[in-house]
Amino acid sequence: QVQLVESGGGLVQAGGSLRLSCAASGSIFSINAARWYRKAPGKQRELVAVTRSGGNTDYTDSVKGRFTVSRDDAKNTVFLQMNSLKPEDTAIYYCNAEIMTAGGIIYPYWGQGTQVTVSS
Repeated sequence: QVQLVESGGGLVQAGGSLRLSCAASGSIFSINAARWYRKAPGKQRELVAVTRSGGNTDYTDSVKGRFTVSRDDAKNTVFLQMNSLKPEDTAIYYCNAEIMTAGGIIYPYWGQGTQVTVSS
């Protein structure tokens, strides 16, 4: 019984910053990889950033240099720091985490999403 909850979204002006959080709760042994996706109206879901247990990270080209993904494994939480936000970053942001439970099973879980709106 695992749950992911995203938070930190809101309305900001272009050039502003937000930090999104993805907190996992339940019978968690560890988080392996975690990914941030976003879905804007009229566009397909887009992979934004990835963090892996060894510290490796990857980003889609449009956010490189502006977004940073990080994690706090002691708190079972993944973050997405978003700087220099642009109106085209407006979307619902979703967290997906590969979680190992006590039984040794790794399964991907999704959060419900958090809205990010960037005004011009």
